Amino acid sequence: MILVENVKNFIIYGEVFVLHVKKINLYIDEHKYNLVYLNYISYLLFGGVCKMKVKTGYLYHIKDEYFDVVNDDNLMQNHERGKKRPTYFTIKDKNILWFIPISSKVEKYQKIIDKKIKKYGFCNTIMIRKIASSNAAILLQNAFPTIEKYIDHVHTVDGVPLKVPTDLQAEIKSMFKNMLGLKKRGTNLFFADIDSLVEKMLKENK
Repeated sequence: MILVENVKNFIIYGEVFVLHVKKINLYIDEHKYNLVYLNYISYLLFGGVCKMKVKTGYLYHIKDEYFDVVNDDNLMQNHERGKKRPTYFTIKDKNILWFIPISSKVEKYQKIIDKKIKKYGFCNTIMIRKIASSNAAILLQNAFPTIEKYIDHVHTVDGVPLKVPTDLQAEIKSMFKNMLGLKKRGTNLFFADIDSLVEKMLKENK
């Protein structure tokens, strides 16, 4: 059991969250309750909310509101196969969060990778890797910047926040950093206007 007193950090499944309550102590079984349930009881009992501390290496979902605000036609739709939001690998960079879409359409993106390799000898904009026991397409070319207010929730498996393995995190971050470097040198491989989006997000974050 762990104790939450007033507004303090507490840990569930090894991750830090913040519970906003009104001068009350709450005991939580960290092996039983997930964030959704905590938000529910916090809202009902205390009029509070569990606020997630966003970290690099986890998968998150984003609110539809973000796409309405930025109005960039080059961004992917916030739904995959018309049923659910895609997940996004997140890189925290000071006041900006970089969201990199993760797609289950592996066959589609493998064909694109094969074409690029045939033409250029390599592909540095899309990766196919295993995440949570299934292959997934990591779409670096579709990355975009956002801020915490637009995050809907962390992606979980059986109630546990899904963390990408450390070695794959390093590979994604390295390839993304390389794409940013290429852009600065005049070769833009991103679909979205990331410079304009960064400017919008920083203005909102003031």
